[in-house]
Amino acid sequence: MALIGYARVSTLDQDLALQIDALHQAGCARIFEDCGVSGAKTERPGLTAALGYVRDGDVLVVWKLDRLGRSMAHLIETVTGLETRSVGLRSLTEAIDTTTPGGRLIFHVFGALGQFERDLIRERTRAGLSAAAARGRKGGRKPVVTADKLKRAQGLMARG
Repeated sequence: MALIGYARVSTLDQDLALQIDALHQAGCARIFEDCGVSGAKTERPGLTAALGYVRDGDVLVVWKLDRLGRSMAHLIETVTGLETRSVGLRSLTEAIDTTTPGGRLIFHVFGALGQFERDLIRERTRAGLSAAAARGRKGGRKPVVTADKLKRAQGLMARG
């Protein structure tokens, strides 16, 4: 089992030193970094490299959960992907370790809360759309091409 670290800061002005020191102190054999990369970005080369590097039985270690995921949904997706590969996750700040029963329980509670939040948002969106439809409002973008413009364009296309 190897401990593999991942550290990220959002701006180039920030420093990775605090995270890297904590990851070294936790015993990480290798540390991958993303500097100046927002958590909202899907392209994070350091994270991609770390996820490609970890093997069955390894543990991915982060200083804090928000360093790993853009949102709760993304975090759950990432950890689920790690679990399917038999890779654990340890967050130093939140003291969550998915290699222990208690850590898995806490993470799954977080996951359940995230799923609950997504379901509520979906339910409110559907209710809002239904209410708007009942008032005669139709969703979506207004058509750009009028019937007259369409007819003229078809005529022009027919003439070459």
